[in-house]
Amino acid sequence: MYDLIVVGGGPAGLTAMIYAIRKRLNVLMVTRDLGGKTNFRLALPWIEDYQVIRGLEIVNKFKSELEYLDFARHMEPVEKISRDTDGFVVLTKGGGELKTKAVIIATGARQLRLKVPGEREFMMRGLCYSALSYAPLFIDRTTVVIGDGDLAIRSSAELATIAKQVYLICETGNALASPLGKKLVTSGNVSILKQHEVVEVQGDDFARTVILKDSEGKLSELQADGTFIEMALIPNSQMVADLIELDEQGRIIVDCANRTNVPGIFAAGDVASGFAEQVLVAVGEGAKAALSAYDYLLPLL
Repeated sequence: MYDLIVVGGGPAGLTAMIYAIRKRLNVLMVTRDLGGKTNFRLALPWIEDYQVIRGLEIVNKFKSELEYLDFARHMEPVEKISRDTDGFVVLTKGGGELKTKAVIIATGARQLRLKVPGEREFMMRGLCYSALSYAPLFIDRTTVVIGDGDLAIRSSAELATIAKQVYLICETGNALASPLGKKLVTSGNVSILKQHEVVEVQGDDFARTVILKDSEGKLSELQADGTFIEMALIPNSQMVADLIELDEQGRIIVDCANRTNVPGIFAAGDVASGFAEQVLVAVGEGAKAALSAYDYLLPLL
């Protein structure tokens, strides 16, 4: 039996893992890959890497420390986590059953995708999913935000403080009834295109154009320096959906020490109910979760 299993190999999971190793815990990371969302970064024709502040360097340091420790990681997705007499059982996709006294869930979240031609080809080349991360790169630029909920409203508002022009593409515009939405409606550099949907993304080396279809089926083109798909974040919490408390978005509810409502289970990063989907925030939460797990495990060691 392990002292601790860390599920997920992104910024939060990697940080938690390194902290746990340094606390001399018998720990195992179970993950599909190492690096998580830091494996993707937005490329733009007018931006050099040195101009962007990223958490990638920190994560890569932890990643390099872990890569040579074969015994400390198991590269496989997790299907389910359940209670056991002495702790918990982590069931992997291949049918493996790993027993542990405590668990840190750091499985992140995935973006709802458009599923249109050009999306895959231009992903992270002028097209991406996080205005919160990349908005500062679009000073005096033209941008497009695609989405019909609070995430799209927040992203449009942030871009509106920096970009020359923001186009919000939405189907209903219901989220515009919020205070932030009402501000967008009156913003001089924001154009709201209701009852429109994106049917294709076009470009050369980078995404340059989105093809729109209105409610009558009429097609039109919109040129942009950057396009953001901000439809929804879907937390990867399904493996504990019937075990611990989730919020209405499906995120794992945690307290200020990243503890869940089940003693022995902790969560960190985008899968948890924290604030802001940022690499450095996830790194901090991973450290907190590991320290909380260590405090929980001390009487059991």
